[in-house]
Parts: sequence; C-alpha cells; structure tokens
Amino acid sequence: MARLEKLENGRQPADTVSLQTVGSQLDEESSLGSDSEVNGFPSSRETDKYGFIGGAQKYSAESAQDVPPEVLRQREVKWLDMLSNWDKWISKRFKKVRLRCQKGIPPSLRGRAWLYLSGGKVKKERNGEKFKELDSMEGDPKWMDVIERDLHRQFPFHEMFVSRGGHGQQDLLRVLKAYTLYRPEEGYCQAQAPIAAVLLMHMPAEDAFWGLVQICEKYLPGYYSAGLEAIQLDGEILNALLKRVCPIAYKHLDKHKIEPILYMTEWFMCAFSRTLPWASVLRVWDMFLCDGVKIIFRVGLVLLKSMLGTREKLKACPGQYETMELLRALEPKYMQEAYLVQQVLELPISVRNVEREHRVQLKRWRKTHGELRYKAAPRMHGARIIMDAEPHTRQDLRQKPTIIVHYPSAPELNPDFNRGKKRGTLRKNPTPAPNIPNPYALPSDHTSAQQAATANQSGQPSAAAEPPQNPAASKKTSQPLQQGEGLQNSRESKFVF
Repeated sequence: MARLEKLENGRQPADTVSLQTVGSQLDEESSLGSDSEVNGFPSSRETDKYGFIGGAQKYSAESAQDVPPEVLRQREVKWLDMLSNWDKWISKRFKKVRLRCQKGIPPSLRGRAWLYLSGGKVKKERNGEKFKELDSMEGDPKWMDVIERDLHRQFPFHEMFVSRGGHGQQDLLRVLKAYTLYRPEEGYCQAQAPIAAVLLMHMPAEDAFWGLVQICEKYLPGYYSAGLEAIQLDGEILNALLKRVCPIAYKHLDKHKIEPILYMTEWFMCAFSRTLPWASVLRVWDMFLCDGVKIIFRVGLVLLKSMLGTREKLKACPGQYETMELLRALEPKYMQEAYLVQQVLELPISVRNVEREHRVQLKRWRKTHGELRYKAAPRMHGARIIMDAEPHTRQDLRQKPTIIVHYPSAPELNPDFNRGKKRGTLRKNPTPAPNIPNPYALPSDHTSAQQAATANQSGQPSAAAEPPQNPAASKKTSQPLQQGEGLQNSRESKFVF
C-alpha cells in the first residue's frame, strides 16, 4: 500500500520514481533526454519510422512486422471508406471493423481512426470550443508543478519530446492541464502522461485531449482517481483469469505472495505504452480502442503465460525476487509484434469473462475493504458500445480537413487557357506548328524546299509551304453565308487543330 500511496495522483516525494520499470527509471534530477545530452548532437541524430532516435522502443526488424506498400495502400482505401461512413460500419458491419483493427490500422490514418474508435470525434464536436476555453485558463498550481516535472520523462528518446520546452512537451502540458480543469475532482495522475503522449504522436492537441477523456472515462474509468482502487480491482481480476488460463503461473505467483499490483500497475495504467516495442504498442492500441479493456487483460495474460507458463521456466526464478526481476525484464521474443498479436487473438478471454470476474471481485472487495471511495462510471467495452451510448448525428462524424489549399482559377494560372462554351471544358488556343522543310525532299521538290528555307530565314510565309486551296471552297467562303450554314461551319471548326 505504501507503493500505491506514492503513485496516487502524482503525490510522491521528490526522490521517488513514478511507475518504476526497467529502462525508464529516471530520478528527479535526471537529465536523460535533455538538451545537453541529446539535442547537443543534431548531426548524428537519426530517427526510425516511428520518430525514435534511440532507447528500447526504437524500431528493429526483429520486433516489427512490415507490411508491403501495395497492401498498405489497399488498407488505406478501405479505411477511408469506413471513416466516410462510420456510423453505418459501426452499427451494421462492426465485425469487419474489428478484423481490420486486428490487422493493423494504416499509419497514415491511425490518428483519425483512433479518434473515431474512442468516440473522441463525437465528444469533440458536441463540446465545441471547450478545449480552447480550458487551454486559455490558468492551471491549478498544485497540479501544474507535478505535470511540469513529469514532461521530460515521457518518451525522452522520441523526436517530439526530446527537447525541453519543445512543441511536443508544450502540447503535452496543454493537454494534461486541460484535463485537470475538465475533471478537477480527479486532478492529475502520472500514468496519464504517457497515454496523452502516445495520442499526441498521432493527432493535434485538441484531438488528443478528447481521446484522453474517452480513455479515462470510458475504457479505464477510475484508473487515475485517488486511491487507485480500480487498478487494484482489475489486478484481482487478472489474477483470477490467470488461474483459468495458466494454472502453473498462478500457483507460482500465489506461492511466493506476489500480488498483481506489484507487476501489472504500469502495464494496465499506461496501456503497455512503456513496456512493449513500439510496433507492438501500436497494434495493441488498435485492438484496445476497438474492443476495450479485454485486450489489455489478454496482453497481460499472454506475457505471464509466456514467461512463467512451464516448469522449466520456473526453475530460473525460484523465489520472489527472481520472479519480480523476470517480470521487469520481459524476453523480447515474447513481445514481438507477430507473436504477441497472434497469441492475444487466440486467447479465449471475452468481455463476458471479464465482467463476471469483475462482479465476483467487487463482492469480495466490499467484504474486505468496504465500498469503493470513488464511484466511477461503468466501463464500456469497445467502440460499438461507446458509439451507441453517445448521441450523435452524421454531422458530428463528418471529416473536416485540417489543411485547406486554395487554388486560383484556371485562367489565372495560364492566360493561354480559355473556357469553351460547350460543357464548360477548358480549351487551349492552338499554337501554329513551325514550318520545317523536309531534309529528305525528292528531286522534284528540291526547288520548293529551297524556297521554304529562304522564306523561313526572311520571316515571310512561303507559297510552297501553304496547303493547296480548293477553288470551290474559296468560292463558297467568298459568298455570304446562308442561314444555318455558318453554325455548321463554326461547329466543325472546333474539331480542327
């Protein structure tokens, strides 16, 4: 419980670490990710395709599963169609939406898809200028001090957050400050910072704010409130599900009195964003925002089963200390994108299983601890339930471009173009073709070729270069046009080039 009190709502002594994990243990005075250590060498900085310049989450071919470009383009077209008709897809073809989330959302559309899946799009449209209002207000000094101290800890090896006071940290401050003003009864919890940072990597600050609101209120309600009761309750649910999925691992943890709260707090509160390789994080979030918290439970169970699922593996951790060290340093092969996603999809844990265990553990909690101090709203399991619960219109789901380019009209671009009178088409004035003499003229045409060359040098037209005229045609055009004849000739002249 002492550990939980330190994590509670950001109230911790200056010499402690928020959500300690391997690779992210930064003390209060640490300069990791500061201008002096990282920004001092801009010429040697190389980012991966996710924006990381180093660290354990940087891209590697071993941990990621690359998608061929042609497949990616096909998926982008499908997702664009879904986003254009989101309400129909969610209500009538949700299984197809789920399948496409399981395959992975295209990177170019991930931010937009996350906002739609979480219901943040509807929430944003329904609240109009709310974020701008919160952004313009002064934050509570009690929370602002804690938030500012935490900014440099969030993904210090990512190009967005590598600079102290850079645009990434500024936007993160804006989002977290706005949430403390939006929900003053909750305030700020340090585990919210990595959630907001992941969202900011994929969308603007206002969209990230509403995405954070949805995750805190719909997906993980009560996780970031005082006392951390919701996360303790989910720890007991995880333990009960582990007993069903992998009895060997459950018995080992129970034998050594290892409570779930000791190893799963950061996993669940940060949605594995500080635990897995980045390719795996993105795939987990794609499924999590589609199907809800059951995905988080599945990932935790897969990791526990993979690390402690056989007697041979348990020989390496005979005691409590060795087991905790093993769970802090998970083997990379079990966190690889392809392996992890496949295992998560195959694990037979449903929403019904989670809800049944929730009722059982809540009843036990009330017997031992009494009623929960924080009354959180019921948890919503996935995008479809959230969409059904949020009243919305098609206008709320309409996609609005963030960048609009105004092109000048065609005549302004090129004066040589003029608008035709027929069907509003653009027709370019034909330019006269240069009169080039034939270099391979026949002997009979030799005189004509010489005359044409002389005419070109003097700048005067040559009689030989002019096409022969039809005497009948010249006689006809010299007479006044009969009724209807001029219209016919004018129509025919449009097709003569």
